[in-house]
Amino acid sequence: MSARGDELGDDYRSLLACATPPEWVSHACTHVAALLLDHASCEKKAASTAVSLLFRYPDQEPFVQRLSRLAREELRHFEQVRALIARRGIAFRRVRPTRYAGGLHRLVRSREPERLVDLLIAGAFIEARSAERFAVLAPALDAELGSFYSGLLVAEVRHCRVYLALARAQSDRPVEPRVQAFAAAEAELITTPDERFGFHSGPP
Repeated sequence: MSARGDELGDDYRSLLACATPPEWVSHACTHVAALLLDHASCEKKAASTAVSLLFRYPDQEPFVQRLSRLAREELRHFEQVRALIARRGIAFRRVRPTRYAGGLHRLVRSREPERLVDLLIAGAFIEARSAERFAVLAPALDAELGSFYSGLLVAEVRHCRVYLALARAQSDRPVEPRVQAFAAAEAELITTPDERFGFHSGPP
């Protein structure tokens, strides 16, 4: 794995230690309703996470401005997924979260400023994995969903870069060791069998 930080550019895969298993892709393509319902939940949670960071760390103007814009975009994505769900006649319901985000957040340190740095790195991985999954799903799904996911990929790459840049700005030392630690944990969550299917789950 290469963790190139500011050199990440559009090559979001360089942050990730593994690709999505094909078994997950196959399952997602035959369980589109479950995929969309969990995707909507993930977009709402992503907006909530950004807003939570704004409340917890309100005293840094560049940080606040970037996360405020990110939160608005995540809410717009949530609205778009909800509209897709409605158009397809899928009954909206709450879904329980998968182990993914919780697994990443177990690595977050408790003391500041290390806690904030780790939260931002976790956010970068969530966005990078979202982009990677949009990329593998887009050509495998129907035309409407494929086009929609191709468009979302661009935003997820941008969000990944925002979180990594903020992590670097908040740290007084290189963040690469923490990036490596998160990459290893994230890969295990993605490649080991999962009891619950979701947008960020491991293979069923």
